[in-house]
Amino acid sequence: MKWIFCGLSLLLATGQTIAQTKVSGSAKINQSKTVFINGLYIRKIDQGKKLITALMQEKTIPGLSVAVATKNDIIWLQGFGVSDLENNTPVKINSKFRIGSVSKTLTALAIGKLLESGQISLSDSVRQYVPYFPQKKYPLTIGDLASHKGGIRDYNHVTGEYLSNESYSSVRQSVGIFKADSLLFEPGTQYKYSSYGYVLLSAVIEGATKTSFLNYMRDSIFAPLNLENTVPDQNSQIIENRVRFYDKSSTEIVNSRPVNNSNKWAGGGYLSTPYDLVRMSQSLLKNEFLKKSTTQRLWTPAVLTDGKKTNYGIGWRQDKDSKNRIYVHHGGIAIGGRAFLLIYPDEELAIAVTANLSTDFDQTFVQKLGELFFKLD
Repeated sequence: MKWIFCGLSLLLATGQTIAQTKVSGSAKINQSKTVFINGLYIRKIDQGKKLITALMQEKTIPGLSVAVATKNDIIWLQGFGVSDLENNTPVKINSKFRIGSVSKTLTALAIGKLLESGQISLSDSVRQYVPYFPQKKYPLTIGDLASHKGGIRDYNHVTGEYLSNESYSSVRQSVGIFKADSLLFEPGTQYKYSSYGYVLLSAVIEGATKTSFLNYMRDSIFAPLNLENTVPDQNSQIIENRVRFYDKSSTEIVNSRPVNNSNKWAGGGYLSTPYDLVRMSQSLLKNEFLKKSTTQRLWTPAVLTDGKKTNYGIGWRQDKDSKNRIYVHHGGIAIGGRAFLLIYPDEELAIAVTANLSTDFDQTFVQKLGELFFKLD
């Protein structure tokens, strides 16, 4: 694998700077370049590069992309390594990675919009919008579903649902995978993370909007936010700048097995870039796309019927770091991909990292990057 990291060193040595002055977060970025550096943060960014280089070497990651932003400014965008080993194609800031369950933060935006418009309420029954979902022993509300308190099961790994290469033509067909199964518990009484719960949530969105989930997300969420590089990972389509996907087998990097994510668009089926993810984060910090009260509702951890708090709101987890700073976040693991998005609301800082390898870095690493940018010194 030495040649991969020779390529990484070359990229770091020759990466071009787009700008070295403070710019607005809404400034147009020339995405043919691989590096954007805000000149006020050069030393911090150099430290960040060292952290990323060390991570890539430790985990043998072929390609990685990073973005850091404050509420109003883009601080740093950069691609590292290669998006396609066979063609030695460098990662660019518009290289599209599988973001796995970070897709749930996108679905949460749609829930927020529908709450604001009055088209749904969290106390509404799921069956009000999805009549083809069978009646269960207990009533199931949108709020319980969105906070993983609904009792919907997750992937059956024995039957290979997570690794499915079957093409599903609709959300309704995807719901058919699990709709006959009993709820795992009475909704509201327990927390059980479920990507299929978010598939059912996408069916709620379809029922409320009378629009297909993918079209609603494209037209009502991504287009207004100008998230031009956030798209469903559709195998049959030619998607510009989609990276190749890799896994580690013993000591070598191999191509990931073919997988079709059409059974889980809302829960883990999107491609995106760190640039898009931090720009989406900026819109939340500035209360531009959603009202502040709505965003707070998405970020606020749910409470079970016995009074115990979870750390999951709607599409976001909330925790505190070692210095008692609140951060909201979501990670994503996919076949051939790893992603993480983290926002410090009070410090108004957002960090996103994506990689084209199934690997296990988590918020601890992303926090180390964020720690560099809390203040200039």
